[in-house]
Amino acid sequence: MKIMVATESTAPVGLLLSGGLDSAILLHFLLRQGRPVQTFYIDCGLIWQPAELRALRRYLSEVGGSHLPPLVVLSFPLADVYGSHWSITGQTIPTAATSDHAMFLPCRNVFLVIKAALWCQLHGIQELALATLSTNPFPDASARFFQQYQAALQIALSEDFRIVRPFERYQKQQVMEIGRDLPLERTFSCVAPVAGQHCGTCNKCAERQAAFRLGGIDDLTVYAHHATMTL
Repeated sequence: MKIMVATESTAPVGLLLSGGLDSAILLHFLLRQGRPVQTFYIDCGLIWQPAELRALRRYLSEVGGSHLPPLVVLSFPLADVYGSHWSITGQTIPTAATSDHAMFLPCRNVFLVIKAALWCQLHGIQELALATLSTNPFPDASARFFQQYQAALQIALSEDFRIVRPFERYQKQQVMEIGRDLPLERTFSCVAPVAGQHCGTCNKCAERQAAFRLGGIDDLTVYAHHATMTL
């Protein structure tokens, strides 16, 4: 299976990394395409992000090699606007039994893109890549959103600036197949970490376990708890 990037290019591209499966796989996909990649992590002060960022730094130190410049960490605190939202307080975090819609973080992609886009524009990078999939159910992950957001950024920043989503037509199973040979157990996808480990009981851990099953890949992730996942 071949996935084409939006443009055939050897120009540098920015990449928003969360440390999870999809963005980790996209990183290696872009590198295999011969693209110089500048990685970004946006710290919004969410409850799981300290553990997530530590895991991401470990992952990049182990697999990034000499191909990558240092990770750029940008701060976009949300506690003042998210208030008592579960992502800030850690209370009533969506579990494996909870609908994926409970994971909605208002304006998530608005926040993630804007600072990285500005950094890219100031450093001569004209493309910013995200690992959103076709199955993402949230309104700020739709093609319409990205088309209109890109148009606004082209007015504000540069007419040449582009948001690229190489996996936009693909489902999780297809993306997992692309990353089959990567050390995916070292990625991080948990919103309720326990001592820096995946909790094993939150919605994201359920999604992670389902992704390994769909891909037919052994899940070597260490989970603090071993709930029975049905997703």
